[in-house]
Amino acid sequence: MEEQRRNRRNLVQNVVITLLSLSALLLFTQTQLYSLDLTGGYDQAAASPSQTVSPAPADLAAPVRVAVTGDFGRYGSVALTTGEDSFTDPLGRRLLEALGSARDYAGCAPADFLRALEGPSLYYDFWEPLPLSVLAGLLGGGEDVSPREDLTARRLLIALQGGGTVLYLWDGGDACFRAGTAVSADSLSQVVGRYELGGASFAMDGGAGSLERELDPCSLLPAEPPALPAFTAGDPLASTDWLLSALGFHPRSRTRHTESNGTELIMDGDRTLRIRPDNSVYYQSGKDPSLRVGAAGEEPTAREAALGAGALLGNLLTPVSGEARPYLQSVRRSGNVTVLRFGYQAGGVPIRFQDGGFAAEVTLTGTAVTALILRFRQYTPAGEPSLLLPLPQALAVAAASPGKELSIGYVERDGACRACWLCD
Repeated sequence: MEEQRRNRRNLVQNVVITLLSLSALLLFTQTQLYSLDLTGGYDQAAASPSQTVSPAPADLAAPVRVAVTGDFGRYGSVALTTGEDSFTDPLGRRLLEALGSARDYAGCAPADFLRALEGPSLYYDFWEPLPLSVLAGLLGGGEDVSPREDLTARRLLIALQGGGTVLYLWDGGDACFRAGTAVSADSLSQVVGRYELGGASFAMDGGAGSLERELDPCSLLPAEPPALPAFTAGDPLASTDWLLSALGFHPRSRTRHTESNGTELIMDGDRTLRIRPDNSVYYQSGKDPSLRVGAAGEEPTAREAALGAGALLGNLLTPVSGEARPYLQSVRRSGNVTVLRFGYQAGGVPIRFQDGGFAAEVTLTGTAVTALILRFRQYTPAGEPSLLLPLPQALAVAAASPGKELSIGYVERDGACRACWLCD
């Protein structure tokens, strides 16, 4: 009898232990499922903390057209980037030296720039006017190279003058400046001597009555147009979970739905992200922005803003853009707000959208990234070349638009991206 009572007591104890174990296991499982979001909940602790993007050289390459002028003609390249070894040494080095040593800029006329361009010189065209400090950053200059932020230039020229060299700056409009530099005359002559001259010209080189004279004088015209590939513009956003994670959003957020126009809206607290069917993305930060650019102070310099925004787009656009890379087009500042616009370039040749739009716009309030507009593209080689008109035919067409600049660029249209002559 005693043995039966003992057996029943043991059975009850075993049942209780089993129930307690199952209860603990269930509680543990629920906790883990919640943390992993397998139940559909959102673990706030999993949200990305505030992060500061740091620039890397690959993020900062910019398209640049160059011309080297000597006594026997000109060398020119219309498809080059600041990140290429063929530009960095020696052209980039000399420009960085000139920017770092130029002092006491004085105003001059665009006609002075053009006269200096007739003699031995190194010419650089960055397509858009940018602050000198930003240009120094694009050239790989460190904090020790700090030219003025209040001067902008699109076209720059290092020319021989009076036994030394002078740096000319021209924004492409009416603003033109010059200053002496520490680049020696011998150093400039050595650079000129490294290039085979005679393969390019400027429109200003044309004789009286020639079609070239109808163009912007700094239209750089290669004797033989470069062989450029054609691309297809694919869809890089078939899946967007990686993008949400990169911006600190939870991929399975419950506040995610599709609007009537096909735009996907994702909300995380007071932050919003809109992904449109045309692969345009709009990001608006909340009161506590999670993305920042690096800066020595509370307000970034133009250089810090440009390099930080370039690094951010290097993380967001570059991994899916195929053969193209973003490049800086403009920097606008008002109070503590900085707005930077970027385009796409492939092999040093800018890509134009048919609607005239841009690839990205980054808005900074102080160092915080408060808004983003991104146009995602994936450019894949089409396996065929872009067929460019021979130069004489291109000049004949451009003659109908006197004063315009003739250049070579890519144009995206109907899912295809081909190089062609542009007249702006």
